[in-house]
Amino acid sequence: MRKRIIAVGMLAAVALLLSGCSSPVLVKGTSVAVAVSDAFTSANPATTFGNQPTNAEVAAATSSQFASYDSTPALVHDTSFGSATVVSTSPFQVKYTIAPGVEWSDGTPVDAADLMLSWVANSGVRNTKGFDVDKYTDDSGRFTSALPAGVVHFDGFTGGGLQLVTAIPVVGDGGRSLTLSYNKYFADWQLVFGVGLPAHVVAKHAFGSKTVQSAENSLLKAVRSNDTAALAKLARVWNTAYDFTSTPKSTDLLVSDGPYTVSSITQDAITLAANPHYSGDHRPRFARVVLRVISDPLAQVQALKAGTVDVISPTPAADVDSAIAAIHGVTTTSGFDGAWEHLDLQFSHSRNGTFDDPRVRAAFLDVVPRQKILDTVVKPLEKKAALRSSQVFLPGSAGYDQAVAKNGSKAIAKTDVAAAKALLAQAGVSAPTVCILFDPSNPRRVAEFALIQSSAALAGFVVTDCSSPGWSQLLGTRGAYDAALFAFRPTSLAVSAVGATYASDSLIDNDNFYSSPQVDALIARLDASDDPATQQQLMSEIDSRLFADSYGAPLYQFPAITAVDGRVSGVSRSPLPPSLLWNIWAWTPVVQGK
Repeated sequence: MRKRIIAVGMLAAVALLLSGCSSPVLVKGTSVAVAVSDAFTSANPATTFGNQPTNAEVAAATSSQFASYDSTPALVHDTSFGSATVVSTSPFQVKYTIAPGVEWSDGTPVDAADLMLSWVANSGVRNTKGFDVDKYTDDSGRFTSALPAGVVHFDGFTGGGLQLVTAIPVVGDGGRSLTLSYNKYFADWQLVFGVGLPAHVVAKHAFGSKTVQSAENSLLKAVRSNDTAALAKLARVWNTAYDFTSTPKSTDLLVSDGPYTVSSITQDAITLAANPHYSGDHRPRFARVVLRVISDPLAQVQALKAGTVDVISPTPAADVDSAIAAIHGVTTTSGFDGAWEHLDLQFSHSRNGTFDDPRVRAAFLDVVPRQKILDTVVKPLEKKAALRSSQVFLPGSAGYDQAVAKNGSKAIAKTDVAAAKALLAQAGVSAPTVCILFDPSNPRRVAEFALIQSSAALAGFVVTDCSSPGWSQLLGTRGAYDAALFAFRPTSLAVSAVGATYASDSLIDNDNFYSSPQVDALIARLDASDDPATQQQLMSEIDSRLFADSYGAPLYQFPAITAVDGRVSGVSRSPLPPSLLWNIWAWTPVVQGK
């Protein structure tokens, strides 16, 4: 008999488990093991360095949020943790309130000081203006040297919406709420803000405070008075103290406010334990969760077969799929991830200036073999795979089918060499060079590049290789390439993400120098709208404009596969991060055949 990780060791626990049924409460002595591809590197996924999948999965299991996405994906509010309420439309103000009784895992109440730390870290409002942090970090975002004296720089998610809150937020409700005044209406106010790191721990490490009250008071005073020296200390702790690959000596850095808390970290595994101070609606069933770091997909399958892990979601491949299918007693679910492959064209500042002319852009898209890429690269892994035909909408989401019906994507559904040649003739161009940036270590990208190169040559394009192991750092670099082949990995369905990618003045994701006054005007209206129907209509219009401008070619959603041993129920993978552990609290041990 193979060794199992799920251990229902107590008779009382076994009595709670019926055949095929779920227990509504924590079952003592139970453990579930999950394979993850990457090692843990940081307990603060909001930083540039900490923003990676395993860190996000751990954060999902150990944190509480006002609202998050389920596997549909639909936005779900956790009122047991708190609420976000619009209290004024002019000015636009939102009050974020922590529910009574919510505590950190060390028993400290979660309060407005925690919210204030989250605001100052992710808004950038108190950061030193004009400071170039890149000189003090490596390509991964890790800080390599101390910042100059007097410089304040929180490496948070600035630009996500909180930068619109420039006034100091107001504490209320006996220290349980924070009211934010936005400089203008912000459509994603339900998503942009929440509790991150515990203020009393960060302030203790920054200031050497002896008590929770003194730590939080020092933090609030520093933020309100714009005390540069104190803020610099807070930023240093927030930016770097939570970066570790083994259990830290200061175990207070593992304090959390979610269903689980981290109990140990090694290079090979991250162990989570049920949080005894958690009292919300997401109380877990499993007493312990072990995340085993297994980078090779086939090795994950072998671990599932051997019983050293119970849940896997490896990168799909033909050999991986067949190996999973051969395991007895495993439930397999295939589908699609939120990440999607696409080819973007540089509108200016490119390597060869090829796509400065819109006719050349349109000609190139006429010979991008989208269907052949899908049939060759994706369908062997997922027979139900289809072309993604929107730049804005996630397939299956509200508005996708309506947008595709009229956005113009049908014009590039099939290759048209004759049309491409005619457009190049109109432009007076022959043998235009297109150097494509992509990841040379990714077999799918290598295959896609070869298919594009071969197809485009039929119309006279000379497609060359601009691949680089550091491709992601080259995105948006002037003169580096003419087109980029990579994936977008959306973290939410926020409407503000449209502006982050397609607005001409965006410094976040507009890496191809796209600029359209019409799209900018539509984005301005979208950002100002609070009506879902209006938002959908505006996004559809933006989608159509992007195809009319030959922005690029959306290709396909990433295929996904999840395999779960029969002794675990409740597992469902979400297309949005955190993909697998979004509902770890609902996973339940099951005893079969009783």
